[in-house]
Amino acid sequence: MAQQTSIRTSVQLGIYKVIDPFVKLLIKIGLTPNAVTSIGFVLNVGVAAIFIVGSEHGNRGDFTYVGWAGGLILFAGLFDMLDGQVARLGNMKSVFGALYDSVLDRYSELIMFLGICYYLVAHHYFLSSIFAFIALIGSMMVSYVRARAEGLGVECKGGLMQRPERVITIGVFAIACGIASSYLGGDYKLYIPGIKWHVFETMSIFTFPIAILAVLTNVTAFGRLMDAKKALSENEE
Repeated sequence: MAQQTSIRTSVQLGIYKVIDPFVKLLIKIGLTPNAVTSIGFVLNVGVAAIFIVGSEHGNRGDFTYVGWAGGLILFAGLFDMLDGQVARLGNMKSVFGALYDSVLDRYSELIMFLGICYYLVAHHYFLSSIFAFIALIGSMMVSYVRARAEGLGVECKGGLMQRPERVITIGVFAIACGIASSYLGGDYKLYIPGIKWHVFETMSIFTFPIAILAVLTNVTAFGRLMDAKKALSENEE
């Protein structure tokens, strides 16, 4: 767990070095951390809007909307990192700002998954929509267990599928799905002799990672719960 945290911290520091010039520009033009957080939230509303428009106006084999939504997911995710850096470099940290950031992050993720579930249900990917909903539950519980544990005086930050990993996974594979559909076609299906149903289709590029998220987010939440239990037991002793 410690090694995993160390690698994650190193990656974050590397990203901060890249985005810091842009952060300084945001500070210079007068954007506050809360304003940056709000922009990220609005962008995630845009993600949901793309999925909903795609479900209403796109056909089942048209994954252009999925690809564009993935690009916007990554762009919106960038603002999740920018707000913290704007607060640190601009010396604008506040207790309410931290709370505001956490609350809007949860709203952003809920709205993003709303769009994904809407799209999957509308195009009759019913099983995948269930996995997306389970991934949403896991995502919320990862954050809730941490918040509740910290409220009890226990630090609880471990696990694989924290918010940055979730955003990158969904965004990257959504883009990959949109690009792959241009080459494979939206109706591509892979069959294995002896198996009645297809084992892979173009949409699987997007839905398989969501199914993995459904498992790993809940594993992460449970792992945090066990870590918190251990820490609380040690404190009691």
